[in-house]
Amino acid sequence: MPSPWKRVTFSAASVLCTGSVVLLVVALSTERWVTGRILCQTGVDIVNASHPELDQFVGDIYYGLFQGGKTKKCGLGSRRSKIYIFPNLVQTLNGGLHMMVILFLLVAIGFALVSLSFSIYNARKVPYQSIKGHKGLYLWNLIAAFFGALGVLCFLSAMRHHGLTERVANYKENLFSLVILDDSLDWSFWLGVGSVGTHIAVCGVVAMSRVKLPKPEIKKPEEPTVSAVDLLY
Repeated sequence: MPSPWKRVTFSAASVLCTGSVVLLVVALSTERWVTGRILCQTGVDIVNASHPELDQFVGDIYYGLFQGGKTKKCGLGSRRSKIYIFPNLVQTLNGGLHMMVILFLLVAIGFALVSLSFSIYNARKVPYQSIKGHKGLYLWNLIAAFFGALGVLCFLSAMRHHGLTERVANYKENLFSLVILDDSLDWSFWLGVGSVGTHIAVCGVVAMSRVKLPKPEIKKPEEPTVSAVDLLY
């Protein structure tokens, strides 16, 4: 059986690994990777709108890895529409890069689950093989952090350098041209970043388990001394 300190640290590592899996699953399934504002340029050109009137043609957009939504204002009121990345929209994007983001995050989830199982194992037993102990936990967590970081970096590259938001906003827009005023990373993206930080924290917790705490000294009861006077009695 591992010492109480190791049980505490490995149990904490198990909680962190579970949190990482939850963060990645929520990030994959939510639609707030990017939010932004869109301007209906066609409506502005038709009415020759000046600066104070531009707010009437400004809508919003949000999307994730699988779906999202947008509200466009082209002079006919607000029109909301749903955005579905699969199966058609992804063909107009950098599909390979988008699929790599999803694949990397799924791999990160897989290694996070492996790390979780090893953390639980170490909290209950002392492994005989080093790969099942500290070295294995370092390895699985670093791999999970690596693939998680690759996923968020690939998405950031698609957004910043491949005009992802503009392509998503103008999909199936035959009559209107939408211009991106601004777009920013939202909380779903930062959940993925948080997952990477969680695995780094796990490595720190595992390192703490190697610290040997001083054992409390138990004083032995003093044995009575027998003197020569006592022997006379």
